[in-house]
Amino acid sequence: MSENNTKPELPFNNLFLNSGAVNGLNHWWMYLTGISAALFGYFLFQIIIQVPLVSLALNKGFTIEDIVANPNIIFDPSKIGINKNLLLAMLFGMFIFALLGLRLVLSKVHKKPFLSIVTAYEKFRWKKSFFAFSVWGGLVIITVVTSYLFDPESMKLQFNFSQFLLLLLITLVLMPIQTSTEEFIFRGYLVQGLAVIFKNGIVPVILTSLLFGIVHMANPEAKTFGWMIMLPYYTLFGLFLGLLTLLDEGMELSLGIHCANNLISSLLITSPNGVLQTDAIFESKTEDPGKEFILWIIMAIITFTIFWLKYRWKNFNLMLK
Repeated sequence: MSENNTKPELPFNNLFLNSGAVNGLNHWWMYLTGISAALFGYFLFQIIIQVPLVSLALNKGFTIEDIVANPNIIFDPSKIGINKNLLLAMLFGMFIFALLGLRLVLSKVHKKPFLSIVTAYEKFRWKKSFFAFSVWGGLVIITVVTSYLFDPESMKLQFNFSQFLLLLLITLVLMPIQTSTEEFIFRGYLVQGLAVIFKNGIVPVILTSLLFGIVHMANPEAKTFGWMIMLPYYTLFGLFLGLLTLLDEGMELSLGIHCANNLISSLLITSPNGVLQTDAIFESKTEDPGKEFILWIIMAIITFTIFWLKYRWKNFNLMLK
């Protein structure tokens, strides 16, 4: 065979990283544009909804100085007197706008198909995503129910059928958009973009995981319990999802886990310091982030073991290049 007919060598062993490198255009300024577009959409919608939320806070006796000192006031339904489900739906709108911004740049600037940042395969592997959702969701349910049975004083049963039904509808429709948008940006778009620069997968996953953790430090629980416990939690969660994405050469597993984590948790339990205040079945009366961190590590180990036994991963070099 002549040299002219020889296919060019792919830059990575990992099909997922190759999907980002060989599809469309990948100049650094394009990725900066994509992230800027996503942030613009996110904060534009946040500014829009802040107008009525600030008005509600002022009517409840808070001052502008109070809100500036603690911006989370306007996102606390108990403080501003707004229905929890209505506020939850409004907050999800920010992720819809962020996703629209990212899609626009992918299509018009990068000129690459959206699926290329999601998976290396021609079609999305729905079975894998649903399986991951089932495994992680099942572990979340077991953890919450077991905690209630063995320590009922730590939770308060607050089930309200009508409010819960509305919560269920909102989360089923909008929660996957919220979790998927985060995954598309951190585990897909940014990992592939940084891989072109660093020529490997592990450094981008570490950097995006740390960024994932830092971004979540704006959540109320981070301000309550401190960065020392919450930053490692969110960073390791991002790292776990990122490594699964590289190892499986697609985001199907990470999308399923992230969605199950937020959706099932929002339906089962809420807490005064949580970022999502919902009409869940239980309300936590005592919070122990250290204990929850340990439980998460156990869940991650169990989940990885189940995936490894099912998918028989052998090429762990996929997590490197």
